[in-house]
Amino acid sequence: MTENFSTESKPGLGQKLPAFFPDATQAVVRSVDNQDVLNTGIGGVLVNTYHLYRHFGPTLGPFKDAKELMNWPGSMISDSGGFQIMSLIQKTGRGKVTEKGAHFIAENGTKTIFTPELSIKLQLDYGADLLVVLDDFTPAMATKKKAAETVNQTINWAERSKHEFEKICQKRKLKTKPKLIGVVQGGRFQDLRQECAQALVKIGFDGLGYGGWPINRRGTFDYESAKMIVKIAPPNYYLYGLGIGKPEDIVGCTKLGYNIFDCVLPTRDARHKRLYVFSDKKPSVSKKGFYLNLDLNKKKFLQENVPADKHCDCHFCQNYSLGYLAHLFQIKDPLAFRLATIHNLRFYARLMAIIRSEQRTANVFSGFQRG
Repeated sequence: MTENFSTESKPGLGQKLPAFFPDATQAVVRSVDNQDVLNTGIGGVLVNTYHLYRHFGPTLGPFKDAKELMNWPGSMISDSGGFQIMSLIQKTGRGKVTEKGAHFIAENGTKTIFTPELSIKLQLDYGADLLVVLDDFTPAMATKKKAAETVNQTINWAERSKHEFEKICQKRKLKTKPKLIGVVQGGRFQDLRQECAQALVKIGFDGLGYGGWPINRRGTFDYESAKMIVKIAPPNYYLYGLGIGKPEDIVGCTKLGYNIFDCVLPTRDARHKRLYVFSDKKPSVSKKGFYLNLDLNKKKFLQENVPADKHCDCHFCQNYSLGYLAHLFQIKDPLAFRLATIHNLRFYARLMAIIRSEQRTANVFSGFQRG
C-alpha cells in the first residue's frame, strides 16, 4: 500500500491510525495558526484541561467549546492535567496529591484543587473527541512503595472519572459519547503496571494510555512497560503513547500496536532551531537512521542555499532556504518559529503516513470511531 503525502484524508472528515497530535496546550499550537497546521496534514491537536481551566475558569465564556474557541475543524484530544502533577507539583514542591485530587499552588500563591470529577466535566465541556482520565503520575525514581501509592490513586480516580463521565453523558443525553482513556501508571515495576492495567480494563474504557516516564534507568525507552500494557489491553482498545514523540520511539510503539501519540517535541524543537529531515528520497522507517536532526545553531547553515529537505512539500521547503531560516533565527524574527514549526509538523505527518503505509494499518476513523 502506498500513500500520496499530498492527498491524505482531510482533517475533521476522517483520519487514519496511527496518528500524531501536536500539543495545543492553551488552545494554540505555538507559532502557527490552524491553517498552517492543517496544511501540514496534521488532523488533530491536544489541549490541556488544567491550563485552560487556570486561564478561563469553569467556562470558556462565549465559546461553546474549545474547538469553537480556537476555530479548529479537526479532531481534538483533551489531556486531564495528570502530567502537571509531575511538572508542577513533584518537580517544584508546590502543592500536593491527596485522595480528593491534585492541589496546585501557582507561583503567585493561587491554589487550585483539581479533582477527577472536575477534570472530566471540563473535558466534556471542551468538546474533545477523546478524553483522558486524571491519573497520579508515578515519579521516575519512585520506590516500589511510592509507585504502588500512585497506582492505587490512579485506579481510584479512574473509577470516579468513569462514574462522572457516565453521569454527565446520561444527563446531557449524548447520542455519541467521546472516547475515554484510562492511564496506566506503575513506573518500572511490571507487576504494578499489570495491576493498574487490569483494574482499568475491569472499570471499562475505550483504550489505555502509557503513563509515567517512558525512559528506563539505562536511559533508553522503556519497551518492557509498553509491552505490558499491550498484553493486558483488549483487542478493540486504543493504545495511546502519552507524551511519546521521538520518531524512533513512535515507530517502535506502533510495531507493538500503539496508534495515538502526542508530544511537544516537534514544535519545541522548531523553536530551538532543530529540524527533522528524512535521510532518503523515499524514506522507510524500517531502516536504521531513517531521519536526521539539523541544528541551525551551527553557523554553517547560513551558507546553505538549499531547502531543509528537497523532497519535502511543506511551505518552508517549497519557498525558502536553510540559509534564510538560519538568518531569521539569528536576527530573532518570529517568522523563524513559524517556518520551522510548519516543517517539523509536516515531517511528523509524513512519518505517520509512512508508518501506516509500511505496516498496512490504515484503519480509517472519524471522531475516534473505528471504521
